[in-house]
Amino acid sequence: MIEAYPLQWPTGRKRTASHSREHAKFDVTFARARDNIIHEVTLLAGGRWAVDPQIVISTNVALRRDGLPLANQRQPDDVGVAVYFLYRKKQMSFACDRWRKIEHNMQAIAKTIEALRGIARWGTGDMLEAAFTGFTAIAAPSAPRDWREVIGVLPTERDLAIVRATYRRRASTSHPDKGGTHEAMTELNTALAAAERELGHG
Repeated sequence: MIEAYPLQWPTGRKRTASHSREHAKFDVTFARARDNIIHEVTLLAGGRWAVDPQIVISTNVALRRDGLPLANQRQPDDVGVAVYFLYRKKQMSFACDRWRKIEHNMQAIAKTIEALRGIARWGTGDMLEAAFTGFTAIAAPSAPRDWREVIGVLPTERDLAIVRATYRRRASTSHPDKGGTHEAMTELNTALAAAERELGHG
């Protein structure tokens, strides 16, 4: 099952190095960008009377029940956004981390889907299918490893302070700026979030 938080980046999709990210000129809030994605996917899927496209917008921003960010959150180190939905019974995934803010990466995805709707309207059916080929070829993330295995603590560990200390040591080598990879850091952050859910935030 794909989760909205933390970020579930599509397997096999290349990442943008943090130093290569650009400033975007989008004037949009997180809420507006989220609504734009939902609007564009809903229209692409056939409008509000179509089968539910089961949209999941996955980021490293923790959300409230209403889908808006929890208060006082800064931009996370990994500002990537991945959007998953069903289109004609096929799982689609769009992902963007080109821009320096999460809401700008969300808006870029909304604009991409809007452009694809133009192909659907003005092109031929095979043009849209050809455009979608790359998106359907990217698999959703595989089943995550147990958080204890990822962080590197004993299978019986229940002390959150020890878990966090081990996480910090692992993060010091897994972070892309310190020789690691985005994928390794994302898996580590996902593991810590799972640990905190299970053991309590302490």
